[in-house]
Parts: sequence; structure tokens; C-alpha cells
Amino acid sequence: MICFSIGFSIITLGSISTTTGSETTGFGFGGIAIDLGLTPITTIAMSVIIFGGASQIIFLQLFSAGASSLVILSSVGAVNSRHLLYGTVLSEHLSDLNLTWKIIVSYFLVDQAFAVSNDHFKKNKKDKDKYFHLIGGGLNCWTIWQITTVIGIYLGSIIPEKLGLTFAIPLTFLALLVNDFRKLINVIVIIVSGTIATFGYQIIPFKAYIIVAASVGLFVAFVLTNFKKKYE
Repeated sequence: MICFSIGFSIITLGSISTTTGSETTGFGFGGIAIDLGLTPITTIAMSVIIFGGASQIIFLQLFSAGASSLVILSSVGAVNSRHLLYGTVLSEHLSDLNLTWKIIVSYFLVDQAFAVSNDHFKKNKKDKDKYFHLIGGGLNCWTIWQITTVIGIYLGSIIPEKLGLTFAIPLTFLALLVNDFRKLINVIVIIVSGTIATFGYQIIPFKAYIIVAASVGLFVAFVLTNFKKKYE
């Protein structure tokens, strides 16, 4: 038990570096949600239940644009679908867990926790308690996200309305996309999806331009990735 406690503490401290940006994003989410008319309880509940920075920001963006419930649910689901890939990758390392532990682990399976834990799992395949590494990283991200969301809820209200806090939504996404500009395929996909979303905003019915743009972007990424593998 002592070894587990020490290991869990080291894992949690080691994952702090993976939460870079979560503080500002959580603060921005809390402030923007209140600015758009959501109550503090609803905002906190969204952070606890959904617990996904990108999907929560997308929800607010579509909600503020007046999108239908179908479009909002489909978009949030599409963004979170990457967790299916995360689960598939980690399944071989977590196959021995019972259903209860798998549910707990999957809740904390966020991008940052996956990034550090996947590498740890590969290096420690014989460690029976290695899944605590993922829980430690995810719990660290969860705690920081909830705290900064609450701070944003109550401090965001003191920001003057003329500063346009809602403009932080596209700025937040731009910050998340910075790393993707390093690869040509990602740049092409971003340009194609962005172009379709921009022109489709006025053309595509039911405000489904986000879904259409994302679908086309996934198709383009699939084609380009296969093309690249074929000629490598």
C-alpha cells in the first residue's frame, strides 16, 4: 500500500506538465458559459459529466450560434469519438480489469493522460497496477479543470462585456490547433474543413455545417494518409 501511495503521487506530479493550457481553457470555459446565460450549477455539471475541454467549448460555440440539439449532440459525439481509438490502443493493457475499474479508468481517459500513460504501459507491461498511472494523470487533469472552471464562473463575471469574452472560443481552438500546423496533412485538412465550414454556414441547412466540414475533413485525412503510406 505504501509503494502504491508513493507511486501514485509520483505519477500525479509527473503528469502536471501534461495539463499545460488546461488552466486557461478551464477559466475561459467557466466565464464564457456564464456569459452565454448558463447557470453556475449547469456549468459545473457540464464539466463534471462531459469532462472534455474541446467538446465543452464546441457545445458552447454551437449553443451560442443557435444550433439544433441534433447538431450539438452529433458534433460533441464526433469530437469525443477519438476516445474509441484511445480505448482500443489501451485495451491490451487493461484487459484484466473488471467492468467497474474499466468504467473508472475510461472516465479519466483524457488526451493528456493517454499521452503519458500509453508510453508508461509499453515500458511496464508486467506491472499489474499500471492502470493507476492513467487514473493519476486523469485525476490531476480533472482537478485542475474543475477548479479553474469554478474560478472562471465567478471571476469571469467581473470582466466587462465590451471585452467580448465569447471571442475566447475561437482563440482557444486556435491555440489547440497550433501543434497540428507542423504536419502538411494536418494543414490541408484544416484548410479544407475551415473552408467548407465558412461557406457552408449560410448554405448548409439545419446549421449542420460543422458536421459536414468535419466529415469531409476526416475523409480527406483518410485519403492523404493512405496515399502517404503507399509511397513511403
